[in-house]
Amino acid sequence: MTDLTIITKADLALPAEPLALRHYIDGAWRDSADGAVCERIAPSHGVTVSRAAMGGVAEADAAIAAARHAFDDGRWSRISGKDRATVLLRVADLIEENVERFALIETLETGKPITQARGEVGGAADLWRYAAALARTSHGDSHNTLGPDMLGVVLKEPIGVVSIITPWNFPFWILGQKLPFALGAGCTCVVKPSEMTPSTTALLAELLDQAGLPPGVCNIVLGYGDPVGSRMVTHDDVDMVTFTGSTAVGKKITALAAGTLKKVALELGGKNPQVIFPDADLDSAADAVTFGVYFNTGQCCNSSSRIIVHEDIADAFTARVVALSRQVAFGNPLNPDTQVGAIVTAAHQAKIDGYVRDAVAAGAEVCLGGGALSVPGLGHQFYQPTIVRGVTPDMAIAREEVFGPVLTVLTFRDAEEAIALTNDASYGLSAGVWSENVHTCLDFARRAAAGTVWTNTWMDGFPEIAFGGMKQSGQGREIGQYGFDEFLEVKSVVMRIGRTRAPWVRTGTGG
Repeated sequence: MTDLTIITKADLALPAEPLALRHYIDGAWRDSADGAVCERIAPSHGVTVSRAAMGGVAEADAAIAAARHAFDDGRWSRISGKDRATVLLRVADLIEENVERFALIETLETGKPITQARGEVGGAADLWRYAAALARTSHGDSHNTLGPDMLGVVLKEPIGVVSIITPWNFPFWILGQKLPFALGAGCTCVVKPSEMTPSTTALLAELLDQAGLPPGVCNIVLGYGDPVGSRMVTHDDVDMVTFTGSTAVGKKITALAAGTLKKVALELGGKNPQVIFPDADLDSAADAVTFGVYFNTGQCCNSSSRIIVHEDIADAFTARVVALSRQVAFGNPLNPDTQVGAIVTAAHQAKIDGYVRDAVAAGAEVCLGGGALSVPGLGHQFYQPTIVRGVTPDMAIAREEVFGPVLTVLTFRDAEEAIALTNDASYGLSAGVWSENVHTCLDFARRAAAGTVWTNTWMDGFPEIAFGGMKQSGQGREIGQYGFDEFLEVKSVVMRIGRTRAPWVRTGTGG
């Protein structure tokens, strides 16, 4: 493995002791009623990072009751948008003041590189600020063309109590795509982070408290999906569930929530293609492909885990990506030069490797990587940057979400075949196209079955632009105006002006 760029040294020291985490319910920090705790071991360094209280039904019920009471008494839902925005802006400022503290703990819990953790935490402040802007500018409609004696008003009101369930791969960023928008809309919330990465969510409670968020408006319960998440999904007092995670779990949440017909928003998996036409800027495309597959160690729903390359340039383009991949800095996530860190768990690493082995057994060729790697001083929980070519569309590695630093290469002959391969998937989260011909790009963008289409770029995102998937990549949208509207109910108010309504029941007509 000497042809890979491996970094072993770190510029940051490990914490002296594990972080102790508790639930945050009705404005107070609580231990679990049964005293249960869970330790998170750093996938990169093997040390205990955090020791978190593990909740159950009792904690979930207490958090839901606090959120329900806080919503119903109007302490948050009925105050002005200006007052809500003021609190959200304070939270954004406090996030920026705590970037280093939050980024270090997130790097250790997830295994992602420290520079990416800093970008995630710092960037989340912008989500809070944008949600604050929407809180002040949200409005309904009026209809004064219904006749001289009628006026119609359409109100947008907060949906109520929202259960927020977040994943382990971007724990702070994805929370930022949900929580400030729900709060900005006037909802109250119960949050459950992944049991593998609870720390930055639990630490956020300190910032919410400092910013002046009223007790009960946001409650955080630590624990497993069962029982905590299940209770948050099925409870009668919860009006909406928003979840980011695997498609399999999203389907279970939809089934569980059906009993109360509560609203469900889901951001799920992806098998995202980048299509490269021969007239593309191939240097830029190769760099974007390399970034897209290795960012966050490939543990990203938006990972461009498959490329679809025109057959005339496939060999040369793949060689470019292989050459760039050898230069990607791989190893110790506490070094700011590292670009690819550790895999979140040993079990997940074995799953990634299984996809690669099965592809090889089916006739595919590994042209880089293809196995786990030990990094001196850090252990075995790393997977090599891997590129697999000779892949056919029927292989599992081309159809299923590998969720690791593994790129598959498919080829196409013309635009029709490129579109067919793009849409030949159960997922529809994102897609990309590379061509200097604007007509090619626009045609692809309109025909690709994906919630986001990037042209001549990859994974550029903004708080203003909605994000979400088609098909089995989810339902609903996050961020942007559309994401904000997910947390609102629409109510129509129809008013008659004056006593102009003719009586329906006629009196004095008896014979």
